[in-house]
Amino acid sequence: MFKHNEYFDGKVKSIAFSSEEGPATVGVMAAGEFEFGTDSIEVMTVVSGSMEIKLPGSEQWKNFTAGDHFTVQKGVRFGVRTQADTSYLCLYK
Repeated sequence: MFKHNEYFDGKVKSIAFSSEEGPATVGVMAAGEFEFGTDSIEVMTVVSGSMEIKLPGSEQWKNFTAGDHFTVQKGVRFGVRTQADTSYLCLYK
């Protein structure tokens, strides 16, 4: 069954499910700046909108728009900034 997740006072919400590629979440982020930690490798795809990502070891933010994806390694923290509501798909490896 689905599991609902909510973070940052409801500004980030997701639903966890099992996909053909393994565990996944699909979610929405409101405008804001967030920091997430990883328990596994995460492959994130922007579904709609855009997000700026600051990966570990980088001083630069990189912009990702609908259709773009990026990978975050296990056991790290990374920054996310959004200017408007943005949806995403996250696959856990």
